[in-house]
Amino acid sequence: MEKRLKGVCFGEVLFDVFLEHKKIGGAPLNVASRLNSLGGEIAMMSAVGNDANGKIVVDYLNGVGVNTESVQVKENYATGVVNVILNEKGNASYDINYPAAWDKIEVSTTSTQLVEDADFFVYGSLSSRDSVSNNTLKELLKVAKYSIFDVNLRVPHYTKSNVLELLQVADFIKFNDDELNEICQELQSDKKSLEQNILFIAKKTNTKTICVTLGSHGAVLYCNNKFYHNCGFKVNVVDTVGSGDSFLAALIIKLLNGEDPQHAINFASAIGAIVAQNEGANPVISPTEIDVFLSGFEQVNRFAKTSTTY
Repeated sequence: MEKRLKGVCFGEVLFDVFLEHKKIGGAPLNVASRLNSLGGEIAMMSAVGNDANGKIVVDYLNGVGVNTESVQVKENYATGVVNVILNEKGNASYDINYPAAWDKIEVSTTSTQLVEDADFFVYGSLSSRDSVSNNTLKELLKVAKYSIFDVNLRVPHYTKSNVLELLQVADFIKFNDDELNEICQELQSDKKSLEQNILFIAKKTNTKTICVTLGSHGAVLYCNNKFYHNCGFKVNVVDTVGSGDSFLAALIIKLLNGEDPQHAINFASAIGAIVAQNEGANPVISPTEIDVFLSGFEQVNRFAKTSTTY
């Protein structure tokens, strides 16, 4: 039986605004929501404005069972908004407003205690674009038992020096392939293959668990000195917003419960694919839907491979 893991997700909560509608989002919120739906005991650490959007966000989090005692309310800053542009394949680009309430998350006794008590702490690079939230994040990382860095490189909302600093304190790093390549170039890697660059980052940062998502081509996981692969699930993509966030949440739940890493990456890939075939970042996913995706596990496993130990 899986342990009910306690986690804290730090960073942006906002509205993704599409052409004709808007949806609650923000990578840490998406991760928190999915973690909670998969059996985690999750707290969200962020800030909203004293406005209608902020109330909707807090009500949503409370409604899905996420702890909101460390979601601060800011009088002088509005709840975050991101304009989402989808291309013909459903892939998203983002125009992120600044400053937003979540740029001004302040450290508190409550937030520090939540992180100290948690099994894991999830953070991303976007939440450190402002000095206030960045300083709070770095204080909380000092007391975290297990730190999970969800690298989200959104131009122009990061500096490479700060991202490199955040990499150094992570126990678990998640990139997409473009982000991995950008960071490896910055660190002057001369490696050519994906796996070589993952090993390069693992050595540079002393990180034992690294996952790289590959869009429709699945993902690669480096864990326990081995590589694990999933080649992806074929779905009709509606939009990719939040797919990687749900993937990460599922991977966290499985790996930190001691599941076999190959099963963990297959399960996470199935969750990410289901999200991609729905609209918005946080569709409700039933256990039956997950079972249907994983019912072809034997077929998926024929293509998934585990490398030799490094």
